[in-house]
Amino acid sequence: MRQAVLVSPKTIEFREVEAPKAENLQAHQVLINVKRIGICGSEIHSYHGEHPATFYPVVQGHEFSAVVVAVGSEVTNCKPGDHITARPQLVCGTCAPCKRGQYNVCEHLRVEAFQADGTAQDYFVTTDDRVVVLPEGMSLDYGAMIEPLAVGAHATVRTDVKGKNVVVSGAGAIGNLVAQFCIARGAKKVLIGDVSDLRLEKAKECGIQHTVNVLNTPLGEAVKEVFGDEGYQVGFEVAGVETSIRSLMATIEKGSDIVIVAVFGKDPALSMFHLGEHELRLIGTMMYRHEDYQTAIDFVSRGIINLEPLITSRFSFEQYDEAYKFIDAHKTSTMKVIIDFEM
Repeated sequence: MRQAVLVSPKTIEFREVEAPKAENLQAHQVLINVKRIGICGSEIHSYHGEHPATFYPVVQGHEFSAVVVAVGSEVTNCKPGDHITARPQLVCGTCAPCKRGQYNVCEHLRVEAFQADGTAQDYFVTTDDRVVVLPEGMSLDYGAMIEPLAVGAHATVRTDVKGKNVVVSGAGAIGNLVAQFCIARGAKKVLIGDVSDLRLEKAKECGIQHTVNVLNTPLGEAVKEVFGDEGYQVGFEVAGVETSIRSLMATIEKGSDIVIVAVFGKDPALSMFHLGEHELRLIGTMMYRHEDYQTAIDFVSRGIINLEPLITSRFSFEQYDEAYKFIDAHKTSTMKVIIDFEM
């Protein structure tokens, strides 16, 4: 079978390896035929050698959809022929975070495509506890986007957004989904900012009414225009750049929450005096848990979240490296790039 391996920064190697066999499955394992992979911004960091927790070489792919080929003897939540996706988290189950249900921050967490081999291969073995069956009629494209949507689902429960004004800094795929989730969870008003007019137009297509291009209008001015004297009480940093987090800290209401969603290629320099004096809370968010996948699928199925405008480009498996280079060359005009195994 085919396999796409990031062997070092900016070097993807294609390999032919033996496919896993159904007869070798353990009791709770599931053999799948991968059909779609979404390329993640964090994988672009890995491609450039800028992700702080990527081991090389590593098989790519952690946002995916697939068809079940075979299941182990004790698997009951899926069957051959089902369309599925699955969480890419490998956890120990025995550390303190795992024992209290926070396995997304497992002390020994490994994530497929970063610290463990991912799904960029024709066949892959996962485990039933991580599998989520896609509803009948949901496209494989959407199935491959449940992972980033689950990031938005989890981030937006790290603080309470209901009835509050919210700013999302960064209108890429994750920022867009975070903003959509804020609206779905009852935020009063949501303003999303970016440096790309195309991304902001995509935001409007997805029902995010208030947008600002911060290259043209300072965030503080946009905040005043959209929220008036009310200001805003929750910020989400999804751009991963120092100017973004500093702008949020400078403009948010005192005593408020800023959730850090993005992976920063370089640690930002922040004023700890400002942080303390304004009694701000910087809140981390790490991936998702199983219920976030279920919520993501439910919201898409019910039409609460709009994914269609986010799919901007599609490449075949053999074009994996070209897809990464395409994203590099079209940073401000690319939302979600799909690797289609059936092309």
